[in-house]
Amino acid sequence: MASTQATKPTPGAGKTILVLDDEADVRKLVAAMLASNGYQVVTADNGDNAIKAFRKSKHPIDLLLLDVVSPGLSGPMVADRIAEIQPGLRVLFMSGYDNTNVVQRYVVEKGYALLPKPFTMEQLSRKVREVLEATRKPVPKND
Repeated sequence: MASTQATKPTPGAGKTILVLDDEADVRKLVAAMLASNGYQVVTADNGDNAIKAFRKSKHPIDLLLLDVVSPGLSGPMVADRIAEIQPGLRVLFMSGYDNTNVVQRYVVEKGYALLPKPFTMEQLSRKVREVLEATRKPVPKND
């Protein structure tokens, strides 16, 4: 006998997120948290690899989840480079340094969303949904 109860849709079904974090443990944990919510996850350990992963992804990327501070290209630099390829792509930055000049100048003042580290699975899930569901804003201009 088939169940008549409707199944609740998985929040991330059909969405792909590119995660950039140079700390392997953080990157793996964030990827696992997102995957448990139904998202496809592509990961990178530095800015250059994030751009390569974006170009090679088998699924269209719906959201960039980028650590602000990263070896080589910083998270904001990666966002700017990928915006040249796919304007309007949603971006969520994460940082353990949410009050630094870099975060304020390149993230907050440009209108990007920020998730301060450390965060819980619930905080990550809520912020990702918020950014994915938000009305698209114009791409911030480079100063």
